[in-house]
Amino acid sequence: MNELSEIAAKWGANGQIELIAERENAVYKILRDGTPMALRLHRAGYQSEAAILSELRWTLRLAEAGFACPKPLAQADGSLLAKLADGRFVSVITWVEGAPIGAMDTPVGTDVTAHCDLYHQLGRLLAQLHETSDRIKTDDLTRAAWDLPGLLGKSPFWGRFWDNPSLSASEKKFMVYTRQTAHAHLSAMKGADFGLIHADALQENVFQTKSGLTLIDFDDAGFGYRGYDLGVCVSQHYAAGHLNDLIAAVAEGYGTLRKAPSIDDIKFFLMLRGLASCGWVIARQPKKSPVQRRYAERALHLAHQWLTTA
Repeated sequence: MNELSEIAAKWGANGQIELIAERENAVYKILRDGTPMALRLHRAGYQSEAAILSELRWTLRLAEAGFACPKPLAQADGSLLAKLADGRFVSVITWVEGAPIGAMDTPVGTDVTAHCDLYHQLGRLLAQLHETSDRIKTDDLTRAAWDLPGLLGKSPFWGRFWDNPSLSASEKKFMVYTRQTAHAHLSAMKGADFGLIHADALQENVFQTKSGLTLIDFDDAGFGYRGYDLGVCVSQHYAAGHLNDLIAAVAEGYGTLRKAPSIDDIKFFLMLRGLASCGWVIARQPKKSPVQRRYAERALHLAHQWLTTA
């Protein structure tokens, strides 16, 4: 913590350092003359220095263009990144005062109308993200690609989901078949909107503030299909009885600013998120962890659903 305190001081921090969250990155609340800021200790080996700097430059331009997201803060010398002795990178962003619209693994309330109204707002927020990103400078950014190879290639960005250790031999064959079928489907998808996306607009990454919804945690953001953002944002509710209403609400909210993907396309990208997460968990949990199976079962459910209704 002493080294972290020294690093935080480069941003003028002079108060207590408090751990807030520890997922891909560790996030700390730091204070500068009583004003809170968020210090992010980036996970070793996940994003390169160039990729992290690109994320910070993108969100800085988004914030300056009026989009609701945290704004990167520079050190006294103007740099946006610092480096610990062990090679991990540190960045600091503005503090978002508010609360997430939901939590991981927490079921939604029974008010379906309110939930759909909220996701109508979220659809509009994602449209604003895409609209703003198309208006600002992005040609100097280096980020991961949520494209055909990144989602369904031989080595997807989040891992070979068909190699999840909890899959039986027959389930693995089914996942391989799903990948082949989805690959052909996405290859044939002509004119799909493509550009910078958040790629992780889950409940815990969308904050309700006094001025409306704010999007946080751009760690997984990259260049990809815009429909993927809409599929991701409903992925935690894939088993909800009102999933179709929720998808419609997201599409309608998005459509207030941009042409929305079709409902069928959003369901397809929802399935792709399930597959991607099934790969993501492989390197992050022990082979026999029940979490591996939970992610695999979600992917299997979504794959069955898409293949039988597409």
